[in-house]
Order: sequence, then structure tokens, then C-alpha cells
Amino acid sequence: MRLNPWEHRVEFSSVKGAIFTGISVENDEIKFTSSDGQEYVMYHEQDCCEDVTIEEIIGDITDLLNSPILLAEEVSEEGESEWGTSTWTFYKLATIKGSVTIRWFGESNGYYSEAVDFVKVPKEAGE
Repeated sequence: MRLNPWEHRVEFSSVKGAIFTGISVENDEIKFTSSDGQEYVMYHEQDCCEDVTIEEIIGDITDLLNSPILLAEEVSEEGESEWGTSTWTFYKLATIKGSVTIRWFGESNGYYSEAVDFVKVPKEAGE
């Protein structure tokens, strides 16, 4: 994904109420498509002295399809690692069918960002 996250970043909680009709997970990028055709992407642009990856997806991601999102919450915890700093970020999503937690882990020398970007893709860029 090559969007400028500073221009297109949205609060993760903004998808509460959305109905996802498609979700794809590829490497360390997750694409969400809503029933109105809006696309959201969760990813991290890697830089030289950092590593930010999806560590685990807990729950059945298909439970998030075709039902309104009732919970969309982001929780982070920062710490130290042998390399420098670390950040755990948990993204919690739930529908009436079930819940999913996406667990990201980032590590860097302390200078680079370990944040996950959640962006709303402009409709003309997604077409």
C-alpha cells in the first residue's frame, strides 16, 4: 500500500457500524471492504531499523462479514526490547456472530515508528 497515511489515516473506531463484505489478509496487510464499496487498509510501511508485523489473528475473521461491526477498538502497550523499543497493538472487532482480535507487534531501535496505519482508501484510488 502506497497511500500517504498522514493524509488518509482514520480512527479505527470509525468502522463501528460498517458492514464488511470482504476481508483479505496478505502478508502484513489487511484489506476491509464495506457494503458501500469503501475500502480500508491496515498495514505498516517498513523502514530500515524496525519490524512491525501481524503476530496473530484470534477468532474467525469470517465472523466479521455481512453483519454490522458492534465493536472496533484499538489498544496499545509500549515497552522495551533487546533491540530498543517495542509496541503491542491489539485491534478488537466484533459482530453479533463473534469477535476477532488482530495482534500486531512492532520493534525498533527507538527512533522509528512502530505504529500500525489504518487508512481509508479514496474511492478513485481503489478503482
